[in-house]
Formats: sequence, structure tokens, C-alpha cells
Amino acid sequence: MINKRTLLALALATGLTAPAFAVAQAESVKIGLLATFEGAFAVLGEDSARGAMTAVEEFDGTAGGKDIEIVRGSSDASPDSAVRAARKLVEQDGVKILVGPLSGDEGIAVKDFAKTHPDVTFINGSSAAQDTTLRDPAENFFRFSTDGAQWMAGLGEYVYDEKGYRSVATVAEDYSFPYTQVFGFMAAFCKAGGKVPSKSWVPIGNKDYSSVIAAIPDEVDAIYVALGGADAVNFLSQYNDAGGQAPLIGGSITVDQTVLTAKGKLRDVLIGTPAAGPTADTNDDPAWTKFVEDYKKQEGAFPSPSLFAHAYYVGMKAAILALNEVEGDLSDGGEKFRAALADLEFETPTGMVSLDENRNAIADIYLTEVTENENGELVNKLIKTTPQVNQTLGIDRDEFMALGAVSRDNPSCE
Repeated sequence: MINKRTLLALALATGLTAPAFAVAQAESVKIGLLATFEGAFAVLGEDSARGAMTAVEEFDGTAGGKDIEIVRGSSDASPDSAVRAARKLVEQDGVKILVGPLSGDEGIAVKDFAKTHPDVTFINGSSAAQDTTLRDPAENFFRFSTDGAQWMAGLGEYVYDEKGYRSVATVAEDYSFPYTQVFGFMAAFCKAGGKVPSKSWVPIGNKDYSSVIAAIPDEVDAIYVALGGADAVNFLSQYNDAGGQAPLIGGSITVDQTVLTAKGKLRDVLIGTPAAGPTADTNDDPAWTKFVEDYKKQEGAFPSPSLFAHAYYVGMKAAILALNEVEGDLSDGGEKFRAALADLEFETPTGMVSLDENRNAIADIYLTEVTENENGELVNKLIKTTPQVNQTLGIDRDEFMALGAVSRDNPSCE
């Protein structure tokens, strides 16, 4: 006999939708799952699905008294592909709740798409560009996973005060999420007195980093790297092969399990790398260790959940909790459901999460350092927790907004 868990996994893997899946489930609630199952970030997308399914299985595949039907949408990290996938999920598959997308520019594009479908509720996956929620937000778009600037809380001060770095070059992908990460790092590093004499921006899917590596000034104390997936692996491998000596500072996705588990000589350049983000592999809180245990039941799981698995878990759990509160009733165009989401406060594997007035998360952030565990695996060791970081990084909102939108050139250390 095929059990509910098997059916859920089958639906996720194949994109099976009603009526085929509905045959097995008489009354269900459809939830769209949008992630990067194609392109340079495909490994990130697959782990996001593991996180989402961990949440679904935690609730035995039900929400609001109905069986959960997962309908999968695939993108390649480009805004156009994310909107195409979201449009199919909403307009053809008929989902009224969509969890995703994964990448920064995708989030901004899907936020804008959400405004054209006010009766559909969008819950962010791991997309962490600042302006997905900070500027011109959509009333039906919610982010329980914080943004990339929040993820940098504590890192700039740490590398200045504890590591003694005074001059740092940056290497990052050329789109909204890395702009947000660099902003979050530099806001604190520059305020402490640090300088950033060089910024290198590269396209997603870049293969050859020789010119980027050659352009890094010799006199910098360290290199801040905000690259993800295959891009991070390629840069780190080529930097190692080129004999790079400057220590690294990690953007959140650069030291994520999706990179730390890659084959090759990456450990030679990654061990000792300070970073910050929404998770820490060595967190010994029982809620985190339970999440790791449940996550590792998913096929293909990493030694520790990636931040993408964590973000999609939190987003999916928020959807289920709010559905439970309204008993699965979306008949009013989802208004009661969205009101429940807006007021939601709940414990996650990484502490309490709640939303601000723009429906963006306030949550704990972790300062970490890459180390080797007893099994020889690379993990992010917890150094310090910064509690309940808000989207303005503790700065008065008007003062923070006056800093301007993140970009290639904002901020600077001048």
C-alpha cells in the first residue's frame, strides 16, 4: 500500500497535480513550492524542497484538517523563470498559497507578480534581497526567513575587532541578494573603521574567475565572498589553485552546506572562515538538533540542513500553522489566512520568529566559523548569537531608509 508520505514525495518529485493526486486525497489544500531546480543553483533548490517536506511531514501531511497537496514549480534563479513558474502555479494549477522563490532577484519579481493576484498568498522561500519587503512591499507577500543584510549581523564588527582586518576586498554575484549581503557586512565593518578598496561583481553561472582573482589588491587583509552554489565552488577552487593567501570572510551562502559538502580542495581555503547567517551547524539547542534529525530523513540530505532547507521549512511551517488557525478556510480570498500569518509568532529550530509591519521576519542570527567536525565534515561552528535582528539592523527606520537602496555602489566606506 502507498502511504501518505510516499504520495507527498511522489507529488513533489513529479509535479503531480489535481486531478491525479486528488484521487488519493479526497479533500486537500494545494501549496505551490517554487525553487531553483535548474541552473547553477539547482543543488540549493533540491535542499529547499527537503526543508519544505520536513515541515509537511512534521504535521503528518495535513493542514487545517485537509491533506496537503504539493505542486512543484521550477526556476533557474532568473526573475523571468520565477515569474513564469509562479504564473503556472497560480493560473493553471490553481494554488492559493505559494512558498518560494529561492533567489534574490526572483523574490523581487515574484513580489511584483503577487500584486496582480491579491487573492493568492505568497510566502517567501529563501529569497533574501532587501527590497523584496523593505520598499514597495506587496500586502500578500510574507517573509519569515529574514533578508541577506540581517544575515550579516555581528560579522563586520567581529572581523574588525577580533580578526584585526582593516582592509577587505569583496567578490559577489551581480544581483540584488549579494548587494544586500555586502550592504549588511559593510554597514558594520565601515562603521568600525574598515575600508573596502575593491568590489568585484560577477554574473550567476560564471566559470572563469582568473581575471577576478588577479584584480584583488595584494594589500587587503581578507576577501569577503558572497557567491553561492556552483559559483562558490568554482571561485574557491580557482582561488586555491592560484595560490591565494588572503583569508576569507564568508557570505551566508558561501559557507552553506551546499558548498561545504562539495568535492575538491575547498577545505584548504574554507577552514577558519568567519561568516554569519540564519543557521549554525553546531547549534546544540534541542529544537535545532530535532530539526536536523527530522531533516536527515529526507533522501539526499546533507550532514546538516542548508540555510535554504531551513528557510523553506520555516516558510512552509508558517503556512501550515496559519491554515490550522483558520481551519483550512481560504474561501474569502485568503483574507483570514493572511491575517493569521501577519500575527503569527512561533518557535523555529533557530528561535522565535515574528513579522514587522512589512511582513518581514525578526529573528535570531548566528556568527559562525568554518571548522572540521569529528567525522571530518566541514561545519559552521557557532561563535555568537545576535538575538531578534530586525530589517533595519536596529537602526531607526527613517535613518535606515535614508541610507538608500542597496546597489553595486551602496554602501561605500567613504
